[in-house]
Amino acid sequence: MYHFFVEPNRIAEKTITITGQDVNHIKNVIRLKQGDEISVSNGIDGRDYRCIINSIGDTEILCELIFIKEDGVELPSKVYLFQGIPKGDKMELIIQKTVELGVYEIIPVAMKRCVVKLDEKKSKSRTARWQGIAEAAAKQSRRAIVPKIHDVMTYNEALSYAAQMDIRLVPYEMENTLDNNLGMAGTRKIIDNLTGGQTIAVFIGPEGGFDESEINASISRDMTPITLGKRILRTETAGMTVMAWIMYSLEEK
Repeated sequence: MYHFFVEPNRIAEKTITITGQDVNHIKNVIRLKQGDEISVSNGIDGRDYRCIINSIGDTEILCELIFIKEDGVELPSKVYLFQGIPKGDKMELIIQKTVELGVYEIIPVAMKRCVVKLDEKKSKSRTARWQGIAEAAAKQSRRAIVPKIHDVMTYNEALSYAAQMDIRLVPYEMENTLDNNLGMAGTRKIIDNLTGGQTIAVFIGPEGGFDESEINASISRDMTPITLGKRILRTETAGMTVMAWIMYSLEEK
């Protein structure tokens, strides 16, 4: 079943109106017809609105509401992924897969060992492209919301934004060298003890990893270094791994 997002004011008591780019996609790409069933979310209340297409026009599609699925698909906690900017198109893969896994927001972060230096003049178009990837992934995975993709932050800006969150985790490949390191047992305990309603920040380093000064700054801001195991994971693998662990821990709690 295809899934779409609409503005809240497009959902009435018995009808739902789809406008914008989705009209062309429905008409000319996936070629849905009158009588086909689809699901719709407004990106706010977590509900899944099931409806049938009544009419297909040039600028809007009118649907009849059948029923509302109340039990949402969203994780009971909001996970904020602070991702060190990677090379090439890896950011697109990271966005796609972590949206599928339930991330709430993604914050690209310029870190000291980032290989790529982004062009500030193209920042708006780049963020818009990343947001479009998030929306497509949210549709595919039938999310109730479209996770927000922020403009790029500096590391200090990211630390300040994360300071308001309940749990703040920094997977670090050298975690075993730190004083009071938790090891895998401690990391597992943190993940297992997550509960619904929390806000969770996860910081992932770029290809070159975290600079030591960034780890020290994180620790000074009460963030918790954790380990992802004995193997060194690529930057695009690390975020997905943590998201999968969090999803496994929180689902159905």
